Amino acid sequence: MREAADEVTYGATHEAAQVAQVARETLPSGGSRTQQDLLSRTALGVFRLNGQFLAISEELAKPAGLTAAWWQVLGAVLREPLPVAGIARNMGITRQSVQRIADLLVAKGLAEYAPNPAHRRAKLLRPTEEGLDAVDRIGPGHAALAARLAAELGDDAFAETVRALERLATALDALESPAPSAPAPVPAPAPE
Repeated sequence: MREAADEVTYGATHEAAQVAQVARETLPSGGSRTQQDLLSRTALGVFRLNGQFLAISEELAKPAGLTAAWWQVLGAVLREPLPVAGIARNMGITRQSVQRIADLLVAKGLAEYAPNPAHRRAKLLRPTEEGLDAVDRIGPGHAALAARLAAELGDDAFAETVRALERLATALDALESPAPSAPAPVPAPAPE
């Protein structure tokens, strides 16, 4: 009988400890320490990936006479010419950074500015034939890396990784939008 009572007491104490732990983990914002940990791990993982991708990109771009940054900006305008602000928005970097690189690409003959029918002052950046040739020279190394990464991850996991990163970017974009404001409280009628 004593063992059963001890078990019930232990169970209640253990349950209370779990409730207290959850209460400690719940933050004033309504989030949890687990959510904070997931956010931190995600950010650190993306920062690490960014460094890895930049190093790999530098190696892939070097034989074509490009830097990773030059390749990134040229890559942004391969499908269609874009204004510098549009490139910056798509890439998630500052307009000034893109402007500096765009000006260098134009000076090197890898890109050119074209008139923008939608905006007189914001010219469109587009690659020149020399710029397209430089990007084409990166193609074989890029294809080889893609094949190695697909072999390491598996095609399905590789595709799911892309989808997860796209969902994360979309979610972060949504968080940057202003939160809908709560409706204003209806004032109580004044006492008569």
